[in-house]
Amino acid sequence: MPTARLYNDPVELLPIQTPILRPGDDLAAILLKYGTIQSDDIVAVSSKAVATVEGRRIDYKNIRPTPEAHAWAARCGGSPEFRQAILEETARMNGTILPGCPQAMLTELKPGGFPEGVLLAANAGLDESNVQSGCCIGWPIDPVRSVQLLHKQLHTAVLLTDSTCRPRRLGVTALALTVSGFDPLRSLIGMKDLFGKDLRLTQEAVADQLATAANMLMGNAGESVPAMIIRNHGIPFSNFEGWVPGIAPKDDLFGML
Repeated sequence: MPTARLYNDPVELLPIQTPILRPGDDLAAILLKYGTIQSDDIVAVSSKAVATVEGRRIDYKNIRPTPEAHAWAARCGGSPEFRQAILEETARMNGTILPGCPQAMLTELKPGGFPEGVLLAANAGLDESNVQSGCCIGWPIDPVRSVQLLHKQLHTAVLLTDSTCRPRRLGVTALALTVSGFDPLRSLIGMKDLFGKDLRLTQEAVADQLATAANMLMGNAGESVPAMIIRNHGIPFSNFEGWVPGIAPKDDLFGML
């Protein structure tokens, strides 16, 4: 039967502030230089930071907008080049575009190797923030490989984060895209609540909770904090490496909105 997790010490969130990252930088070496990473830590790393050093910046000079891109730009704002980049990124990740809003295109993605369900993301994960003008940047080409490599280089567990919006709520939190070194979900089924009732459905989104906690200090503007050390977390390590699983639209609480 599952047991409650006990925290004997306060959980610590330790930001790693770095110089501005450039394509080709050795991200692991930079994080080790500017952070005091220990083998029992979990390191949350921005997916955009990883994409930056991996050269994932998309230059609009290389984009040729289609009529569909122009239509999306008229509907959601932004340049036709940005909307074309979203269309191409959605196709690359086997996705579809759902009805958008005045600012963004909502995409439903099924990247290669994604285990189950789908992944919802605004603008197919692309962003024009924290990248040079006339460009946008998305996720690494292979987020699983990226997190596996960082796990080996940093010698501790790693999760790849991205900011996200939630249905009917203002503001951004964060989600975990991929994880290496611990289980991203924790089932509480079979545990008792305060009044002795059995929990039947509850699962803790461990990786997403950590991503949001890290994002609070990593920020979304000019902080230059691409990673966060999570220490004294009380989370057991495991051999898990991969995407954080999703669910099918038919099983999604918000699927009928």
